[in-house]
Amino acid sequence: MRAGFWRAHERLLTTDDEPFAAYAALLLADRVACLPHPAYEERRLRPESLPPVTPKQRYALVERYETLLDLAAGRPAVHTVLYDLMVRDFLRTFIRAGMPDDVAREFFHRASLAARRHRPEGHRRPAGLEGVRRSLLEQDARAKYRALQAANRTRRRVRSAARTGRHRAGTRLRALQYRRALAEPVDPHLAVFSAYWARGVACSPAAIAAKLAELAPSVHPVWVVTAPGAALLPPGTDHVVPGTRRYWEVLARAKYLVNNVNFPDAVVKRPGTVHLQTHHGTPLKRMGLDQMPYPAAARGLDFQALLERVDKWDYSVSANSHSTRMWQRAYPSRHTSLDHGYPRNDVYYTAGAADVRAVRERLGIAPGHRAILYAPTHRDYEAGWTPRLDLAALADRLGEETILLVRAHYFYETATSPLAGLRRTGRIIDVSSYDPVEELCLAADALVTDYSSIMFDYANLDRPIVIHADDWETYRTTRGVYFDLMAEAPGPVARDQAALTDILTTDAWRDERAAKARAAFRRRFCEYDDGRAAERVVRRVFLGEDERTLPPVLPVEERTPAPSPEEATTS
Repeated sequence: MRAGFWRAHERLLTTDDEPFAAYAALLLADRVACLPHPAYEERRLRPESLPPVTPKQRYALVERYETLLDLAAGRPAVHTVLYDLMVRDFLRTFIRAGMPDDVAREFFHRASLAARRHRPEGHRRPAGLEGVRRSLLEQDARAKYRALQAANRTRRRVRSAARTGRHRAGTRLRALQYRRALAEPVDPHLAVFSAYWARGVACSPAAIAAKLAELAPSVHPVWVVTAPGAALLPPGTDHVVPGTRRYWEVLARAKYLVNNVNFPDAVVKRPGTVHLQTHHGTPLKRMGLDQMPYPAAARGLDFQALLERVDKWDYSVSANSHSTRMWQRAYPSRHTSLDHGYPRNDVYYTAGAADVRAVRERLGIAPGHRAILYAPTHRDYEAGWTPRLDLAALADRLGEETILLVRAHYFYETATSPLAGLRRTGRIIDVSSYDPVEELCLAADALVTDYSSIMFDYANLDRPIVIHADDWETYRTTRGVYFDLMAEAPGPVARDQAALTDILTTDAWRDERAAKARAAFRRRFCEYDDGRAAERVVRRVFLGEDERTLPPVLPVEERTPAPSPEEATTS
């Protein structure tokens, strides 16, 4: 805290109640900044070594929140957030603190008074059980709350026991089925494909499977797809649903296992089988073991288990020498790097004018209109996705001749989209669930993104790319990056919406300077992508051809990308 801020509020902030001081400082501050490293380390003693908590200390929790709510007066939104935090804290303390009956009775009574006294006007309780709990608190119905608590504990124990029993039985059965299948011979004509945690037929595995059907039709592909995704598969696609009996059977017997992420830990690497890791993008952000120093990125990851999965890889596909180096660093193992290009990017060189026109027609983009694909990435430091742009305002500034294709990251596909209110207005189209993404790239005259790996793929088309990097410092600090995108961007960089609007409403998005930056970016990151990556992978992995006999990679300057929408309209 600044010295002046401390002196102005010293009386309020001088306290042993550290949570109170922290909340009060946030409520009183005009500005808040974050340091990129720990500034304070607290080592707490075990509760057993501390003296018992006194009744006065218990009741102080209620006093803390009442004082804080007074500080939030006049700010309804802040008051509501703080009120919900207070009620949640009261109920958690009452349930978990283990207070004597007389202290618990008085604590509940005081908490009830505070909950009624400070409840915001028009405030609605949550639905379900949480709403019932809050209602009982406001009624000062401690005995009913205890009874509800006991009933819920009993119900949870019964349900948990039943679930545990079913889970154990199912696990034993699946393990037995898998062991039996592992005793069967490996099928040299069976290949298992999966992409994006079994979301469907997509990405480089899909491109490899298509080329496999052409060059090695004797190898039968089976896709791993979730039950909801199975309904969206192309007709005739042989598939298995994760966890089923046939799922474990094909995983046990297939000679080839192809994925753009990892297969489950339980999958055994059998002698004679081939595990092909295709990845799903060129890395700007830190990956694998390189995530370890970044808590937001490393949260929930088991790095030892990751290494054990990586040890099963035979081949790792790469689109450029940058990726090859980063994959070897982030996923150290004895796998062979296939510097053949990303098969999913082949379409950027094989698609023709008719393909570009057909995609734009499916999306409802009229001839002569400019389509800009906006595809931001996931942020580890955020709980959900909220557009970082005022899309309606941007669309208004860009005019009626420009269409915004907006695609949220697939991590958020189960959440309610904040784009739902915009819907399809004619100038903003939500394409978050449109697959494949390669078609969206073919349809777009330009790409606007932040730190998404889509920029590396889109660069193959040699079309304008604009970087919107309003939180670059935060992203770089919390996730870690492999190079400075601000210094090596594929086009103009906007640090706020005003700058982005200026770029898109002038020629800055496609002028000579932008073209020069894009050319340097293409040379570095589209190194092996020339339209024949899938063929090279199939010939090398499935047909066993020597590396030296594979089709050579065409130099960047000799390649012809798919025609732009403008070229496709006139051809």
